[in-house]
Amino acid sequence: MIHPSAVIEDGAQIDPSARIGPFCVVGPQVVIGPDVVLKSHVVVTGDTEVGEGTVIFSFAVIGEVPQDLKFKGEASRLVIGKRNRIREHVTMNCGTEGGGGVTRIGDDGLLMAGCHIAHDALLGDRVIVVNSAAVAGHCIIEDDVIVGGLSGIHQFVRIGRGAIIGAVTMVTNDVIPYGLVQAPRGELDGLNLVGLKRRGVSRADITALRAAFQMLAQGDGTFHDRAERLGRESESAYVREIVDFVMGDSDRSFLTPR
Repeated sequence: MIHPSAVIEDGAQIDPSARIGPFCVVGPQVVIGPDVVLKSHVVVTGDTEVGEGTVIFSFAVIGEVPQDLKFKGEASRLVIGKRNRIREHVTMNCGTEGGGGVTRIGDDGLLMAGCHIAHDALLGDRVIVVNSAAVAGHCIIEDDVIVGGLSGIHQFVRIGRGAIIGAVTMVTNDVIPYGLVQAPRGELDGLNLVGLKRRGVSRADITALRAAFQMLAQGDGTFHDRAERLGRESESAYVREIVDFVMGDSDRSFLTPR
């Protein structure tokens, strides 16, 4: 299932069920899992592992060295999970020593045409990164996040589970779980109610999340004070998830509700 025009370097490990299309290049440290498909003109290089059932479309470059001047050729990896769809012209870079050495993509993601995933980024499951969006180094994108087209996520930013980033948005601060961020200089403008309803979240939990958002937006004290009070007052697991996220370690401040 390897096209005769493909270049497979010595050392590459390719599962017999994988399909490698015309003019692909697979480097010597690459591991290609079961039922992986490289369409055509795909470059997979570096210490890169591609998980079962992932499909990579034409002209994607996967596993190249980081776009980071601090990178000095140290050993680093890119690990891609199962059943991802990586569309045309996507670029994903390996990690750096200073960032933990691994860029990691979860399962069942959709990385649309022209998007970029930088060094040491950690993406969860079912993440969608829309056309020409860029996720900078050291970012953490939790499960079920959607990053809109032409958006940029600043380095070290965390985006909580179930959040949505509108198109053409620059996100420079952490985003709470289930948050809705939009505007050219990202503003926390509400909750991702459409996403919550699609996932079957109960009306009671959505009501609790709405009340929590209002407290975070308008309550007394600092943002962290309000989050601590939420943790004491709410019994919703979804609200507790927001509280735990806010109280977690971060290198960036939070987008606060407007």
